[in-house]
Amino acid sequence: MKKIITVLIVAAFIFGCKPESPAQRSEIGKMTPAQIDSMLRVNAKKDYSVTDRIRLYSEMFLGTPYSWTATGDGPYAILETWPLVSFDSTNCMVYCEHVLALSISDSWDHFFNNLQQIRYKDGIIGMKTRNHYTMADWLPENAWLLNDVSRKVGGEYTASMTRTISHDTFFRGKGLEDLRYIKPDRSITVEYVPWEHLDKVKDNIRNGDIVAMLFANRDDIFSAHMLMILEKDGKLYFREASTSNYSTFETEYDTWLQERASSRRYAGIAFMRVKEEINKRNAVVLPWRITELKKK
Repeated sequence: MKKIITVLIVAAFIFGCKPESPAQRSEIGKMTPAQIDSMLRVNAKKDYSVTDRIRLYSEMFLGTPYSWTATGDGPYAILETWPLVSFDSTNCMVYCEHVLALSISDSWDHFFNNLQQIRYKDGIIGMKTRNHYTMADWLPENAWLLNDVSRKVGGEYTASMTRTISHDTFFRGKGLEDLRYIKPDRSITVEYVPWEHLDKVKDNIRNGDIVAMLFANRDDIFSAHMLMILEKDGKLYFREASTSNYSTFETEYDTWLQERASSRRYAGIAFMRVKEEINKRNAVVLPWRITELKKK
């Protein structure tokens, strides 16, 4: 796994996919933690809902360079020692996690701690507690914040698929020798909207929805890519960090579908949405309240 990542990083440098100067940074990539702290405090006092902030903060990441190694488990980790927070580069899951954590927070400290709660089981930082699999780990562990709304969006067009998820195989592939305390292999069924019906469900999509593109022909993993859908000027846009151009960008909904119409790699999209009881005006989530939210 390390060899694969190294090859990808080297290739990115060779082909000019990595940022060479601060001028290539996004709006938020130019900000210091103190400036982000001030921004969060100010915006928490405005009449914004959580999904309003998702639209605001996801836009600030546009132009952020893509990196496979944008974040890891911190400098004291055994394997992936990349930083716990990154605004200089991102990838699809990191982008969604950072935006979500910013959108429920009213200070830098709260953002940092909320981010770890979103990324790790019970906020415990480590390779084995990280929510690696979007549909099998990430969404279930974040049920305090997000609902699976694939059926609500898909209606009569909703389909389902079943896959077997193996943490044992995953961690062995990363070279991890201590396999105590990992989740057992498990068979999971998820719902999604098939690719050919995504043009029919636009009216059911909401600003701030988090989505996962699902593989069509894999039996050991669901999600291939994570994105956000935002409403702007009366239109829906996908925002994503992608290897397609090693950047973070937005594409109008219909155009995005047309560009991928011939792809047979993906079965469709699963939809996630911030819970209504959290998505209130001026609402923030204080990190120490998350344990309480998980009990509801």
